Amino acid sequence: MNTRKLLPVAIVLFAAGAGVAAGTGCQHAARASQDAPPQAPAPFATPPVLPGTPDIATLAARVRPAVVNITTVHQVHMRQGQGEFGFPGFGDVFPFFHQGQPGQGRRFGGGGGGGEDEVMKQQALGSGFLIDDQGHVVTNAHVIDDADVVKVKLADDREFRAKVVGKDDRLDVALLKLEDPPHDLPTAALGASEALRVGEYVVAIGNPFGLGNTVTMGIVSAKGRTIGAGPYDDFIQTDASINPGNSGGPLFNLRGQVVGINTAINPQGKGIGFAIPIDAVRDVLPQLLSTGHVARGRLGVLIQGMDDDLARALGMDRPHGALVESVEPGSPAEKAGLKSGDVIVSIDGQDIPRSEELPRRVARHAPGVRVTLGVLHDKQKRDVDVTLAALQDEKGGEETGQNGGINAAPGEHSSLGISVTEEDGQVVVAHVASDGPADGKLRQGDVIEEVGGQHVTSAKDLAARIHAAPSDKPVLLLVKRGEQSMFVGIERK
Repeated sequence: MNTRKLLPVAIVLFAAGAGVAAGTGCQHAARASQDAPPQAPAPFATPPVLPGTPDIATLAARVRPAVVNITTVHQVHMRQGQGEFGFPGFGDVFPFFHQGQPGQGRRFGGGGGGGEDEVMKQQALGSGFLIDDQGHVVTNAHVIDDADVVKVKLADDREFRAKVVGKDDRLDVALLKLEDPPHDLPTAALGASEALRVGEYVVAIGNPFGLGNTVTMGIVSAKGRTIGAGPYDDFIQTDASINPGNSGGPLFNLRGQVVGINTAINPQGKGIGFAIPIDAVRDVLPQLLSTGHVARGRLGVLIQGMDDDLARALGMDRPHGALVESVEPGSPAEKAGLKSGDVIVSIDGQDIPRSEELPRRVARHAPGVRVTLGVLHDKQKRDVDVTLAALQDEKGGEETGQNGGINAAPGEHSSLGISVTEEDGQVVVAHVASDGPADGKLRQGDVIEEVGGQHVTSAKDLAARIHAAPSDKPVLLLVKRGEQSMFVGIERK
């Protein structure tokens, strides 16, 4: 008996009007269907976010109300005929708050030399964000520097005058407070910048060129960037588009938390911006709220970075830590027994991978706090307890001397590729051979003070010390350049 298996068949019918065409009429219906314009699909009430795509629109709608525009007015005295006033150099440096055009000024006498001075009003723009319902706003210190009037405009266009509660020029952070704040202020949540990962999406919101509430998106390009902006450089690098006027504005993660303060750009680079990590801001906010300034601990050393040759010359397996160039007399470091040539490799048990970390770690402690330093001295590790003093000079560069690693190359002449002269009991570099071992490390006029920790006063001393130095590692020199001494490691040919 034959059985037949019934296969499922899918049938698609093209309808014309209310009926279904059959026979030759089906061909006409199909042709009519092909000639008709295609119908657009029904629109979504709320378009869905594609899988794997961040929902920036929803994020921006939630966090934008807490972002504010800041306008500052500066009164500037200038001699008549000087022309328009502009802050010198602001187009060429990293901080990126936006200058407006000078306003009309009034004249007054007494300018000296028979001329008249004129008072001009300079307007500048920046950004910020609300952190509590009492009206406190965080921004950059350079946004409000020397401002006579500070105005804050909310996302809903309400505008308030603000006073400066406190600022920290070293970190470039300022805290403002709205005068007569309303009770319905939106606030931004602070996140954790330490948890940020390179490659993570971030969103910048600010007031570039006066275009308030501008939203841009990018990623975290790098962390821990040092750009020469101050002693506590530790920037988040991002390619989220930021421009003059973004200064002080927030950098958000995709959870809507502030992870940084947009602070600087590289004028030579496209898509390269820098933000202060919010963790560093958290450290200083309580002091800004209570006293208006920040008190930091002070160690009293000048340090320099490590390179491979220096590490090997000091008997280390790899370059890490901060090399002590000099110790300030009477400082906490001197009282604790630190010496020039010591390498500080940890503080309170936390490793210091790079020399730039030491000033940041010390600055997190208040004056009078006792810290424990891990120190390499004569290749031996020891723990040193130090009670920090108060950092007084807010504009100084205490503990920030950085003489970075320099490349060595094979050369000629002496084993170091230099010739020296003797001047008043000092050994002075007279010539550095091109492409020699010391090329790029030593300069004409440098004074060689020590070799391998031994003082030298003559060319003969220098030659003897170099000859006696171990041949399996670079020679360690202490060199004075101008008013600053530094260590240099040179691999002999």
